[in-house]
Amino acid sequence: MALSGWVCVVTGASRGIGRGIALQLSEAGATVYITGRQMKTLQQTAAEVNERGGRCLPVICDSSKEDDIKELFERIQHEQNGRLDVFVNNAYSGVQAIFENMGKKFWEMDPNIWDDINNTGLRGHYFCSVYAARMMVAQGKGLIVTISSMGGLRYLFNVPYGIGKAACDRLAADTAVELKSRGVASVSLWPGAVQTELVVQNITEKDQISGLDPKWKEAFNNGETTELSGKCIVELAKDKNLMSMTGKVLLTCDLARRYGLQDVDGRSVVDYTSFKFLLSQVPYLSWLSVITPSFLRMPRFILSLAASKF
Repeated sequence: MALSGWVCVVTGASRGIGRGIALQLSEAGATVYITGRQMKTLQQTAAEVNERGGRCLPVICDSSKEDDIKELFERIQHEQNGRLDVFVNNAYSGVQAIFENMGKKFWEMDPNIWDDINNTGLRGHYFCSVYAARMMVAQGKGLIVTISSMGGLRYLFNVPYGIGKAACDRLAADTAVELKSRGVASVSLWPGAVQTELVVQNITEKDQISGLDPKWKEAFNNGETTELSGKCIVELAKDKNLMSMTGKVLLTCDLARRYGLQDVDGRSVVDYTSFKFLLSQVPYLSWLSVITPSFLRMPRFILSLAASKF
């Protein structure tokens, strides 16, 4: 119960990664507000939290609507006397649109897919960060986590997706610059391939998604559970050296190694930056992965160079 007495908020926690994060934060003792657009699915998450002995408060909040966001924070301000320790930007409404448009070029898609992917999943994150920061700056501490992905570094799925994820990473980095002197940390978290409910339904069970690289199908089949991100955030929140990581992109595989974590089902976490894994993804070099030590990893500066626009 390391987070006993803490107040946390997870947006988009009806299912998927948000649900997994809420379960882990509450299991660590925190009071967790969870948001979503439908009370029925929120209550299902809340019921599971309660079964584990945690405390969860479901709140209807559409992250694409500023009035809903404002009301959420006004409620927390009133009920928790201004306390907010951890805020997780997770709400996302673009998964189904991504699946339905897999393999299409940006000019072949309805341009409104931009709003499907980036209205809740980017604009909403900014608005929520503003209100969360106001509470955290006032108390002189806090942690804002924005869920992103490697789509912010390289092309993945489609154009609006990559733009949105790159912007999420920038959101975490730039807010960190202004928040650091106030004792508030802001980070971007990259999970690996995650076995969310929609992924299991559309990829691992029914194989309904056309145009998806077979390597990605394999990655999702062996993907992280939705709760691994939550385990990482719990450990991150407790870390006495948290401010040394503010503004950075953090990978769940790196945090799992840093804190000695396994996934909730007992599996080891796939290290996507290890040379062993990377070699296994190259057909004519995959044999080298058998003899490559798992502790050899790609230096982070190489990732930075890969993203260079100059």
